[in-house]
Parts: sequence; structure tokens; C-alpha cells
Amino acid sequence: MKLIFPNGEHAAVALGDGVTRVGAGSDCQIVLVAPGVSVDHCEIEVRSGNAVVRARDPAVATVLNGRQIAQPEPLKPGDLLLFGRIGCRVVATDRAVATPTPAAAVLPAGEDGRTRVRMALPKFMLRGVSGSTFGRNFALSGSMTIGRQADCDIPIQAEEISRHHARLQVTAEGVMVEDLGSANGTWINDKRVHTGMLRPGEELRLDTVRFLLLAPGAQVPASASKAAPENAPAAQREGSSAVWWIIGVAILTAVAALGALRYLGKI
Repeated sequence: MKLIFPNGEHAAVALGDGVTRVGAGSDCQIVLVAPGVSVDHCEIEVRSGNAVVRARDPAVATVLNGRQIAQPEPLKPGDLLLFGRIGCRVVATDRAVATPTPAAAVLPAGEDGRTRVRMALPKFMLRGVSGSTFGRNFALSGSMTIGRQADCDIPIQAEEISRHHARLQVTAEGVMVEDLGSANGTWINDKRVHTGMLRPGEELRLDTVRFLLLAPGAQVPASASKAAPENAPAAQREGSSAVWWIIGVAILTAVAALGALRYLGKI
């Protein structure tokens, strides 16, 4: 659970196991300096996922869901707390481990009547062609940042790359590249750019680290490239047959002419 202060009197506070003290005192975990908040106002205790709130100073008001408390009260997501005039809401925190495994991941491959999810190819991909990124592919979608910092969408651990080096925006024609004030520059086909359009087959270079832009969905299928070799022998055979037929006719014509000349006594 955590506390959210909608009016901005304090940053959101995650409630971990143990006691969290609220008040105007500097030794409190949640320090609120405002009229109606005492030095040691109240405390919230969390144990094994269960939380209670206790008033520590009966001279000031600690209000839970519109009712002033005088003894420990259970606290749960959705509750409203008021410390003097400062209010906050109790909200649940997401747990990544509670996310269920998608059912499609465990369906038998051959089962009928089931929808099979096909992973769509990204419109564009960057393929590393130098250094530590050589041979690595990076799928591009929407707006992404590339740089050395871990919070980048495409983090590249290379000293010559700035922490936030460039922004990549996927468009219908290609990828719009914007340099984010990098120290060593951003280049498209060996031309330094502040902003520029990167198209499939072109090279993106961040100082010495180079990438090639690919469009997987636009690549020629392997079956199409094989069609020509498979059909070529048939065309060659047809051409060869025509040549041999012409040669045969020419030979027969020559033989017939020789025979006629010999019959006439010309030779």
C-alpha cells in the first residue's frame, strides 16, 4: 500500500512493514508542517500485509473515512485519511509476481478451435554492424531513445555514446532521427545531422557505433528469390529445343539440295 497526497503536500509514500510516523517533527517518516498537524500526530503500522492507524496526540484530529479515531483502526486501500487539514488516500500497489501467465502461452499447438497469437514483425529494426552491437537487432516502435544510460529504450554500453544520445521516431517512410545534444554527434550515411530521416538500407552512426536500418516486413520472401532458379532450366530447355530444331531443318535442307544436284549430274 501507499499514501497519495492529491494536493501535493507530500510525495507519495510506500508503506513497508514496520511503523511509519506522521507529524511535524523532523524525526517523523512523513513530515507535514501545517496548521492542525502536531509534532507527533499519528502512526501507521504494517505487519504481514495488514495495516492499522493509531492517533498519538489526542489534542489533534486524525480522521479516517470522515470519523475521528480514538483507538487503532484497520487501514485498507480506498480509505481516506485526514491529518488536521491535510488529506491523503490509501491505494494498493501493483505486484509484478501476481500477473497471471497469458493462457495463450500454454495452449497445445495442435488444438483446434483455439486462437493462435502470431508475433507481428516490427516495421523497422536496427542491426548493429560494428563494435559490441555487431549482429544484434533492436526492434523499433513509436518514439524511442538510444544512449548509454540504463533508462534509455535502447541502452548501448559504449563510452563514445552519450547518456541520452538520440531520439528515434518511427514514421511511414522510415525513422526520424533527432540528436539530443550528444558530445560526439549523430550521423546518417556519414552526414552529421541534428534531425534527419533514416530510410531502410541506410546507416545510422553514433560516433563509431554503426547500425543498419532494416524493414523486415518489406523484405523479399525467400520463396520469391527461389522462383527464378527453379524456372530457369525450363526456359533454357525451351530455348535449346528451338535451336536444335532450326539446326535439324538446315541439315535436312542441305542434304536434299545435294541429292538434287547429284541427280541432275551437276556434281
